[in-house]
Amino acid sequence: MPVAFELDLPQDLASLRLPPAVDRRLQHLLNQQDQGIPLTDEERSEAEGLVDLAEMLSLLRLRARRTS
Repeated sequence: MPVAFELDLPQDLASLRLPPAVDRRLQHLLNQQDQGIPLTDEERSEAEGLVDLAEMLSLLRLRARRTS
């Protein structure tokens, strides 16, 4: 079943980024994993969601650059 929702996006889509605190959290989780420190199931789920969000923002930035 498709789901539709509306987002208020900034005027300048090319400026979309993870907020600094969220980016730091993602980097912390990825660094922890890279150092061989296992993530809990909750941390892994959090990291996956943050990576998905970061990828979506990157795609939006790329599309914004193509249309400008």
